[in-house]
Amino acid sequence: MRKRLFYVPYFLWIVLFVVIPLILIFMQSLTFDNGKSIFSNYQAFFSSGVYLKMTFNSFLFAFLITFFSLIISYPAAYFIANSKYDTFLILLIILPTWINLLLKAYAFIGIFSHDGSINYFLGLLGIAPQQLLFTNFSFIFVATYIEIPFMILPIYNSIKALDKTYIQASEDLGANKIQTFTKVVFPLTMNGVKTGIQTVFIPALSLFMLTRLIGGNRVITLGTAIEEHFLTTMNWSMGSTVGVILVFIMIAIILFTSKTKKNKVGVKNHE
Repeated sequence: MRKRLFYVPYFLWIVLFVVIPLILIFMQSLTFDNGKSIFSNYQAFFSSGVYLKMTFNSFLFAFLITFFSLIISYPAAYFIANSKYDTFLILLIILPTWINLLLKAYAFIGIFSHDGSINYFLGLLGIAPQQLLFTNFSFIFVATYIEIPFMILPIYNSIKALDKTYIQASEDLGANKIQTFTKVVFPLTMNGVKTGIQTVFIPALSLFMLTRLIGGNRVITLGTAIEEHFLTTMNWSMGSTVGVILVFIMIAIILFTSKTKKNKVGVKNHE
């Protein structure tokens, strides 16, 4: 009985700050004018080319951010996990996450601006100042930089938890380092990779502050649409509709990745 009491604050937190807000957003999305269906907002979303394009852009940018984060983070996590200074290096990876996101965004505005450090360096090379800020490149670059620590940590943990006897057995059987990595190390650390993809891809779907500060109005995503409806057009019902759809997309991604992990564990156990 006493143990169950410890769960009370947790359930209260979940109900008050997760369940009830989601219910309120869903109810808000069903508000309608006279003569319209309660699902008119959802019909408008799926029949509008603008919203569908926003959805495609959200997936595209989230995919690119996740992809670049992964190809940078896995080698970094592998190097850190095999270093004798891994604790110190992980601390260096975590430190940037303690800095406020808004401060980092403004720092990159200075770096990518017309008179910023990058254009200053390009000027020394005789290259005219380039328009780097308010581009897709700058948005993906900054978003990837911010998400990299959240990709490195789960991959690092999975590599550290890897039983080294598998690597030794692979080498004893004549496999070279590349074969050992592709056939042993990478498959056995796939759960860390999937966790990292889940941790990066889901937040990347709903980015809105970076789309404004770094991407300008050229980068339009579902997160931008929600911000626009709630703060500019004051169309809260449509903003709630986009929010509900975004939540369902995130839940689907979580269920898909979790199901994949369970299936993989089941195969291992069967073997």
